[in-house]
Amino acid sequence: MHQVDLSTIDLNLLKLFEALVRERSVTQAGLRLGLSQPAASRALGRLRTMLSDRLVVRGKLGLELTPRGEALAGPVAKLLDDARGIVSPTAFDPSSAMGRITIAAHDHLSLMVLSGLITRLERHAPALNLHIAQPAGDNVRLVEQGEADLALGIFDGLPGSLHRRSLYADTLVCMVRANHPYVADGLSLARYVALRHIAVTISGVGQSAVDTALLTQGLTRRVALRVPHFLTGAMLVADSDMILTLPSRLARLLTKNLPLALLNLPLQVAPLSPAMIWHERFHSDPAHIWVRQQLIDVVTTMNTDR
Repeated sequence: MHQVDLSTIDLNLLKLFEALVRERSVTQAGLRLGLSQPAASRALGRLRTMLSDRLVVRGKLGLELTPRGEALAGPVAKLLDDARGIVSPTAFDPSSAMGRITIAAHDHLSLMVLSGLITRLERHAPALNLHIAQPAGDNVRLVEQGEADLALGIFDGLPGSLHRRSLYADTLVCMVRANHPYVADGLSLARYVALRHIAVTISGVGQSAVDTALLTQGLTRRVALRVPHFLTGAMLVADSDMILTLPSRLARLLTKNLPLALLNLPLQVAPLSPAMIWHERFHSDPAHIWVRQQLIDVVTTMNTDR
């Protein structure tokens, strides 16, 4: 095996690579590290020379990782986290904690937990910032590659490097506008199928649990509109005669602010079980343990307030 002389390697450049993976922008990565844009560009040039690869290239939505960049993202994040663990104190004091925690979550789960989490951070860790990452499918890749510290969602199968903690159980309900004429005396399965539906497409993979359950009875529904966010769907339902099927906890939250009515789903669908996932490299980190506990406490409060 070829021996590398570490004295010729600038390991600080790996911090720039970690920032590029998170920010997908040379300018933003430089700001994260306290570097000007020209200084960050020069450092990227040295990083590319050191690793013999371009690592990031321009794409439609910002910088994209090359195949070698993709392969290095996880190992580099773990290496830097291990290094920080060596030199950092084991005790965590939230009152003096600084930095940023990145959570990958789609809009409905963000709506459910962010208010409570922000309140806790303001009270106990005022200098700790929160960032909600742009969703990427089920967000597992973001956690694997270090682009998110943890993710919230419904996860079927996970790599062995990820940990999971269930948050709460939920069911699906139906939402229509207040005083909807077609369901004034209740919602039967026949009426449910006959209505025009708004469907929220989150990951874009596979068939929804509702459509699968309908197919077992030889039925289908007309999806007149597909949107990527539950909040968008709810606002459109409030201004139309369409119907939206969504998690009950979110539905109750939305009805506090929109002229909407909730109805039982006339169909048997398995309960939902949102969970929190994180990478093994953060499993024993005191700061991340503390943040995960805050999320658990927020959800516990939600369960008590039901």
